[in-house]
Amino acid sequence: MTGSASASPMISIKGLTKQFGPFVAVNNVSFDVPKGQVLGFLGPNGAGKSTSMKMITGFLAMSAGEVTVCGHDVETEPMAAQRRMGYLPEGAPAYGEMTPIDFLRFVAEIRGLRGAEAANAIGLAVSRTTLAPVLEQPIETLSKGFKRRVGLAQAILHDPDVLIMDEPTDGLDPNQKHQVRLLIQEMAQDKAIIISTHILEEVEAVCDRALIIDRGRIVADGTPGELMARSRWHDAVTMTADFATPEDAAAAEADLRGLAGTSSVERSDAEAPHASFTVFAAPRDDDGLETPLAEQVAVLAQEKGWQVKALYAEKGRLDEVFRMLTHSDAPQAEMPAEPVVQKEISA
Repeated sequence: MTGSASASPMISIKGLTKQFGPFVAVNNVSFDVPKGQVLGFLGPNGAGKSTSMKMITGFLAMSAGEVTVCGHDVETEPMAAQRRMGYLPEGAPAYGEMTPIDFLRFVAEIRGLRGAEAANAIGLAVSRTTLAPVLEQPIETLSKGFKRRVGLAQAILHDPDVLIMDEPTDGLDPNQKHQVRLLIQEMAQDKAIIISTHILEEVEAVCDRALIIDRGRIVADGTPGELMARSRWHDAVTMTADFATPEDAAAAEADLRGLAGTSSVERSDAEAPHASFTVFAAPRDDDGLETPLAEQVAVLAQEKGWQVKALYAEKGRLDEVFRMLTHSDAPQAEMPAEPVVQKEISA
């Protein structure tokens, strides 16, 4: 995973708002993305992710706000901004009767690539997305995974500075997902990338930062580690051990509850003589002086002579934080705190 850069942002979004009649789909969203950062854009269905991405790329007019890409305003300089962007939309629409190679040649021409430059760009995009086996096959006959890769190939064809990708691994098998994640990490070294995804493990795998949006508003913004630290499971320790008697297991549970770093202990017994305990960590100061809970449990187990079969610590669970911060995908009409000013899009 690449670290975020400190330079001026390549993507800057201020007060982004989209209103459909009385319903506010995106409500006053603001954030920046610098070069070298992969931003995960998370939220339940209907939260406003795809709507936001369409506005950022200039494919949907915003009701209010400002978006600049590499210094170009998406509304007043749409062509200049879009030259610097690659966009993989939801569903990766393409011309079904075309073959992937014809489609990529078409996109290359639109992007102003000609001759050897176009051939080289197409060859690199095909190689990166492993499209070679289906280049001459009509797109409408391809599997969902190959269609997705055609969409990804056209998005990266012109080597853009900014990539906006809506569910980039949708429809891919585990091996293909791994390949795309590696590609994202590789490209992120000199680009700013936003990916929308429902796959929370993908956020941990490739994102430096994650935004969670719910009902059109940002409800969390931080690194995956910072978000997971908000989980009840952050620093929790699970230990499975063998005990001679139920009384010995009960005594062990009492000992675990007595640890200084413990807030609670939950027991989930397997077949005798096994017993499994999950020890949840108490909130602690950021002074870094407290002994980690996993170390406390391990030392206690050694002192007591427990026959430990497994012991592991958790980083936290992003899915729990996601559920805690978001609601159902049912639309909820909500007016913004300030009146939305309709803005005209220049031709």
